[in-house]
Amino acid sequence: MASQTQGIQQLLQAEKRAAEKVAEARRRKTQRLKQAKEEAQGELEQYRRTREKEFQQQRAKVLGSQGDGIERMQQETEERVKKICSSYKENQEAVISRVIDIVCSVTPTVHINFVPSNENVVEMADETAVL
Repeated sequence: MASQTQGIQQLLQAEKRAAEKVAEARRRKTQRLKQAKEEAQGELEQYRRTREKEFQQQRAKVLGSQGDGIERMQQETEERVKKICSSYKENQEAVISRVIDIVCSVTPTVHINFVPSNENVVEMADETAVL
């Protein structure tokens, strides 16, 4: 009987050691999974930062080129405004005198489609006599 209890004790101890090894293996597996997850998270964060940096560089490049275009357009607009102002100043007197000449030198004429009637002829004769 003593040998049976000794065999049972050995089996129980072997079973206990096996359970401890299984528990240790599970713990190591959990630890490895946790470590792998942390490493993946770190790599993902590094990749995200790299891509964000590239994006910001591209964005600055594109927006910078747009800014150059805007500056160029503003300069061209300013140049055009200056040309228009100088042209206005140069031609102002000539245009004003021409408009005054045209307005003041009106010669009254009868329209070609005018058909005189007896009443109109008398009125026209009176008007020409006054002039």
